[in-house]
This record gives sequence, C-alpha cells and structure tokens, in this order.
Amino acid sequence: MTAELVRGQNHPLPHTRLEIRVSAGKPVVAAAALSDEDGRVPGTEWVAHPAQPALPGVEVSRQATADHLLAVDLNAVPASAHRVTVLLALPMGPGRPVRFGAVAAPFVSVGPPDGDEIASYTVTGLDTESAVVALELYRRQGAWKVRAVGQGYAGGLAACLTDQGLDRAGELAAVVHEAVAPGLSRTLGTPPPRTTEVRHNAAAAATAGDTGPSSDPGPAPDAASGTGPRTSGPATPQPPAQTHGGPVNYTHPRRQSSAPPPPPPAAPPAGPGRPPVPVAGDATGWSMEERLYNQVWGMFEDLARTTAAYRSAVDFADSRLDQELDRALSDPRSRIAGAGDGAREAARARHEELTGRAREALDRDLAQLAAECEVVEPALPPAFARWDSPVWHGYRVPMEIPMALRLGDLHLPERPELRIPMLVRLPLERGLWVDSGRGTSEAAVTLDEARLRTLAVDSAVAHAARLLAVHPAGEFTVHVIDPAGSAARSLAPLVRSGVLDGRPAAGAQSVSTVLAKLTQRVDLVQMAVRGGAADALPPDLDTAQQLLIVNDFPHGFDDRAVTQLRYLADEGPAVGVHLLMVADREDASAYGPVLDPLWRSLLRITPVPDDHLADPWVQHSWTYEPPSVPEGSDVLGLVLAKVAEARRTLRR
Repeated sequence: MTAELVRGQNHPLPHTRLEIRVSAGKPVVAAAALSDEDGRVPGTEWVAHPAQPALPGVEVSRQATADHLLAVDLNAVPASAHRVTVLLALPMGPGRPVRFGAVAAPFVSVGPPDGDEIASYTVTGLDTESAVVALELYRRQGAWKVRAVGQGYAGGLAACLTDQGLDRAGELAAVVHEAVAPGLSRTLGTPPPRTTEVRHNAAAAATAGDTGPSSDPGPAPDAASGTGPRTSGPATPQPPAQTHGGPVNYTHPRRQSSAPPPPPPAAPPAGPGRPPVPVAGDATGWSMEERLYNQVWGMFEDLARTTAAYRSAVDFADSRLDQELDRALSDPRSRIAGAGDGAREAARARHEELTGRAREALDRDLAQLAAECEVVEPALPPAFARWDSPVWHGYRVPMEIPMALRLGDLHLPERPELRIPMLVRLPLERGLWVDSGRGTSEAAVTLDEARLRTLAVDSAVAHAARLLAVHPAGEFTVHVIDPAGSAARSLAPLVRSGVLDGRPAAGAQSVSTVLAKLTQRVDLVQMAVRGGAADALPPDLDTAQQLLIVNDFPHGFDDRAVTQLRYLADEGPAVGVHLLMVADREDASAYGPVLDPLWRSLLRITPVPDDHLADPWVQHSWTYEPPSVPEGSDVLGLVLAKVAEARRTLRR
C-alpha cells in the first residue's frame, strides 16, 4: 500500500533499487544532489543534473519534461553520501511559467522498478517559488528512509543549490538551464487538462488482462506484452499558461470550471475478444470540439508510450542476447564440440521470441490506433482538419475562437502511415519559425535552395490562411514583411483576397514602420494591463490578435529592426502579437549567439518532413509533416475569399 506523505513526514524504504517518478503540469528540470553527514553538498560533482545526468547510484533525465523517471541504487551511492535530495526547478525562457503557483502541483512517488509505489508526495502550497526540494532519501541507523520536504525557493535553482551548501551555485544553475534550453525549443506543448474519466478504456473492460500501454519506458522484459492503446489513469491538470511578463489566462471562453462530463459510452466490441469499435469524440469535454481535442492528444500519448514500451522491450532483448553470447564465449564448456553453437542458437531463439512478442503487441496497439484515426479524422472541425478534408467545402467564418489549431502531422518510424494531427492551443503561446534551411532533413537535402525557400513561404502562407480562417471576422490581423519582395508569388493568395492589413512591407523604411507600429502596440497594451487601465487604450488601437509574417530574415534588417523583432518574440505573445518567421538560421550566423534566444523562443517547423520535434512524455523524435494544399485545389483561395467578405461586411 502506498504511503501518501505530507510535508515533513518520513517513511522507511525496504528496497535499495528505486525509481522516483515526477509528474508536473509543465516541463520541469529534475536534479539530485548528494550531501554529506552535515547535509552539505561538497561540490558540483555531487549533483546529478541534465548536463551531468549520472552519478554513482543516481541518474536523472537530460531534458526538462512534464514527466521524469529518476533511477536510484542506494547500494551504489558513495558511503560518504548520507542524503539524496530531489530538486525540481522551472526552466527559464520566453513563454515559460515563472512560479510553481501558476502550474499544477508536482507529484513525486518512490518505488522499486518492478513493484508498487512505496510512498508518494504532492508538493502543495507553492506560490512565487520557481525551485523546490521535493523530497530526500536519507540514512538513519544503517537504513534508508524517504522524507517529504516541499521547501520552495523564490530565487530559483541558484538559491536552492546555495541552501544545499554548494559554492558557486549560480554558475551551476546557469549550466543546467543552458543544457535544457535546446530540448525545450523542440518539445511540443504539454497535454490538455483531463480528468480521471478521460481516455475511457472500454477495451480493458471487454478483454480482461489488456491493461493499456505501460507508462514505464524502462527495460522490463515484458514491457511490450499486454499493451493496448488506452490508459485510464488520471492525467495532471494544466493551469493557464504564463509568460515572464505575468500570468496570461488562455482558458477557452466557453470552458466551465467544473469537471467536464465523462466521454460517451464506448461502442460494443466488434466480436468476442476484440477491442471496441472506435468512436469519434471518445474523451471528456464540454463540447464535441473539446472532446476531439482531448482524444487527439490521447492518441498522441498512446502512440508515444506504446512505442516506448516496444523499443524498451527490444533494447532489453538485445542486451540480454549480448550478455548470453558473452557468457557462451567465456564458458570453457563451450569449447566442447557443438556446445557453444547450441548455446548461441538458444540465445538467438530467445531474442527472436522476445522481439516477436514485442512486435506483436505493438502491431495490435497500432492497428487499434489506426482504426481510431480513421473515424476521428473525418469528424475534425476546420481548425483541426487537413486541407483536403470535405469540411472546408462547407466552410463558414466562425463566431468563436477554437481551442486549438492544426500545424501538420506527426509520425514515428515504426508506422509512418499512422499520423497524428499536431494541435497547438490558441491563442499561440509561442511564435512560429518555418525553417528554410537544409538543416539535417533528408528531404531538404534533395531540394535546391530556391525551391526550399519557396516551399517555406508557401507553408507560412498556409499557416496564416488557417489562422485567419479559424478566427471570427475582425479578430485576427496579418502583417507581412518581405524586404526584397522575393516572396510575391507565394504571398499572392493573401494579397489578392484582401485579408492583409496592408501591402507587404518592402524596403528598409516600410520594414521599420511595421515593426515600430507593432512594438508600440505591445508597449501600450502592457502598460494598460499593468496599470489596470485597459479603458485608457487609444480608440484607434487594433485590439485583434496580430500576426507578423517575416520573410527572408535577416536580409533587410538593421540592428534596430533585429532588436525590435526579438522584443516582439519575447513580449508579443502575452499581449496578442505573434511572429511567423521564414528564415534560414545560417543566414543570421553573423549575429552569433545574440539571436539564440530568438530561435529558442519560436516553435520550429519545416516546409518538408523532418524529425526535430519531441513529445512531452518520453521524448521520442517525431517526424513532422507540414500541411499541404492538394495539387490543383483552390481551397485556400475559396476560404480566404470568405474571410475577406466577412471582414468587409463587418466594416460596413
């Protein structure tokens, strides 16, 4: 039975090999510090952190994620270490929460790798703190115990490490935050809020023993057996997002604060021993849109975890094969005629059996997910749908802002044809960067530079068109900066339809004017919000959400323009000003590290398939597929024409 600890309470640890699981509503940094008998950390080499993830007996994650798994072997901890302290900190950066009071309370549990939890602790009561000592494992009279600590630090990770007695704590904190920054820039958002009823698993009720995919990606021998694409446990609820400029409420205007109703009853099984027939909207939510959104995120998580279980099982089988082959080679008895060959054949047979069982379980889960995708895709509303969906033929300008927007598709190499819609919440919490460089993408290498840049602008136009299409008339304004006029052909659908705020800005003067206008808007709205004087805004201020498309950066930008662009990227999303950059990072290499914060603040997407994004659960590398308008289709022009007509009607 799990002991649910409160602050200050301790509990004995009957096992020495442990796993410490951390679940938080937003990505957090996890570290573990070893301290001496006096509770002091002698040096930085005694701290396991993302830049130095492994110490004797302790291993932590290399990334800042919403879920962590820390491995601890108390027998391997140095004898001079009397305490293992688990530290959590919020990562730094634009669009990141700055205090634990604005995110869900972290949940920490301790247990053996192959058994039930021994103790758990929910770290409550935090407010302005951005770092916390969650719990500690300590020696007492020759035995180990766990204690719930919950000590928070408003001064962040540096203050937390200083309190552990560490010299030069600020330098180590900077190293840690720098180590996780690249991973944060490629990690997709955290899951949507879900209650205990979410991801209802009728398959488990219909077929006993099918318990859903393992949430543990560790190398257990049976990690891929008995899996299924639906878990029934509760997910951590997500609070409103926050930037470093203060709390921003991104709650959907139609969202109610009470728990949503459970999902509709699942369809009956297709036959004895078979999973139920998938149903679109099989998730919690107050509306069909919210249920579909939660269902897509559930499919995303299911695919991530069932693939993690499969890969873990294969890794275990490979490791076991290597060990058995090594033992066979080192055993003198293997030199007897035929004995060594028999041992090796038996080892390979066991390896094939393990990998075969893992693949069989994976194929079963993927087949169920594929069947679910087939019924969910046609039911998606315009904001979530592909450009080739029939839903666009009956498109009408909406009256309300949707919950989320589709930016493309995601898939894994185990089943490339199984694609999950990539949905991001609205309003956008980060700007977008369409990378027009070659990078490491195999698809980009086969294209010439001019073609790749054209595809990048085409992709940006498609994203802008969707953003315009899913917002009510007059509530989304698009500006374009094209200093050299090189994207005129790709921008033609936006220009012809009349949905832009004005002609694309070309030349230094026009670029300066657009940037100054948007920078001033950010300043005015920030001052009004901070001063509690929203009514004092100028009457001619456009209160709609603003999108600035920037092509061919940094060509045509002087130092002042670059500074203004960085300011918009950092401060804009909190007050409704968003960037959509089309750029090759190599073109801006002359600026050196000055622009690194800009690139990290934007969500990088590509005009061609590229495996640069990661999920928030197990950090798989997912291949991103950009949205594409069907060849010969005029769906973009038809949708933009209706948007323009609605805008003209509103102005009359």
